[in-house]
Amino acid sequence: MVEDGVTSDDEPALRTTRSPRVILTVLLLGLFSVNVTVTILAVSIPRISDDLGASQSTLTWVVSGPILAFGIIGPAVGKLGDLWGQRRVFLIGLAGASISAAASAVAWSAGSLIAFRIIAAAQGAATGPASFALIALVFPRSQRVKALGWWSMVAAGGPVIGVVVGGPLVSTLGWRAIFAGQVPLVLAAAAVAARVLPETPRRAATRFDWGGALLLALAATPVLLALNLAPGRGWSDPLVVGCFLLAPLAAVLFLRHEGRVESPLLPPRYLKRRNFALPILMLGLMNATYMGSFVLTPLLLQNVLGFDETKTGLISTARPLAFAIAGPLAAMAVARLGERVAGMAGASAIVASMLWMATIRAGTPALVIIGGLALAGVAMGISNPAMSSTISHAVDEADLGIAGAAQQMIVQVGVTFGIQLMQTVQQVREGPAGLEGSYSQAYLAAAVLAALCVVASAGVRRSPRRAPEVHEDPMEVDAELHGVPVPTTSTLTD
Repeated sequence: MVEDGVTSDDEPALRTTRSPRVILTVLLLGLFSVNVTVTILAVSIPRISDDLGASQSTLTWVVSGPILAFGIIGPAVGKLGDLWGQRRVFLIGLAGASISAAASAVAWSAGSLIAFRIIAAAQGAATGPASFALIALVFPRSQRVKALGWWSMVAAGGPVIGVVVGGPLVSTLGWRAIFAGQVPLVLAAAAVAARVLPETPRRAATRFDWGGALLLALAATPVLLALNLAPGRGWSDPLVVGCFLLAPLAAVLFLRHEGRVESPLLPPRYLKRRNFALPILMLGLMNATYMGSFVLTPLLLQNVLGFDETKTGLISTARPLAFAIAGPLAAMAVARLGERVAGMAGASAIVASMLWMATIRAGTPALVIIGGLALAGVAMGISNPAMSSTISHAVDEADLGIAGAAQQMIVQVGVTFGIQLMQTVQQVREGPAGLEGSYSQAYLAAAVLAALCVVASAGVRRSPRRAPEVHEDPMEVDAELHGVPVPTTSTLTD
């Protein structure tokens, strides 16, 4: 029985002859093959600058551009997956990413490389929401947290691995060879996906909300652009200020538009559900802290502790490794504690990690640093699957694609904000606080940001684990799912 997306623990929403684990593996391979190269050139900009004869400031858009595209395009392709079928959109994303990777390998200038990387990210952005929706549909609710733990690990960890391995790969193979090698990898993932993945129901009679997609892009793009430009141009620059003013105006227009159209891109009712809005906010803040510190930590290790690139890379793997271990194990924590407690535990752990990293000084043993980094990975591994699962439970099955896309967009906004915030604090405080003190203060700023995650996750309610019984009012179960108090003795508690 299904009521507003509430299904039995033992029955997946989408039946298929393939094993859910096989489907999960194929989805993760496709997702990883696309998003690992989003940031792979981050540590190799000087080398590419010399090769293409372009300034390093211009080539930062090789990394910033794809991040912007991932955040902006995601909601639109997420909705298209709900309308056209998630398998179809996933395959289109893989095919387009392979073509753009081939074009990137033969880029002849900085402008062409930036353009091809942005196009690749825009096409690859389809794989995130589509894979999120397919996982939520083929796994029973009781197993969804564990499956989404793997999804969170790959979705967030792919770009992180790209940063870690980018330098050695580029120095060994050259940056063009990386994208040439990506082409057969993505095509192989697409071929396997075409044979294995089931198709989801299509909503052919529903129109795509082009107006909503445009307004949402106008709301997200200026924020990401302003955060990217502010450190170089200054926070009072007219373009930066104008972007910050345009974003909330477009957001208000988007919400008004969505309330009037018959088939909205993002149904406004979801924003009123605490088990949708609060987990998405929490994930944005968590990723802001996690990725902001991930980018700042190599600078700390090299500028303050004097580590070389190899040692820095090896130490930095502590975080994604801890994330990889903790993510799939998070299901046990959620089953025992509930989504809210798991989210608060993860948020508290990342606060502790930032405070830990703020104590790093010249001469700090490597094991101490590894401990602080690993704690951040564990924090993400515990909280991300719990919040992703809560989001999937809070929407109708027909809107799982847009739910995954909304999560992807907010995460990208958070990532960009966190990176810029921590780098700005460190640069501003370097004079008054000294080099060591400036990094400490940047981590303390991240700890304050992470503390907001605790507040956001505290408002999440446990999702029900069963379908409504015959004697129950389905509206009560729906209210429980979305965090609405119901005056009845049958209400689930934490």
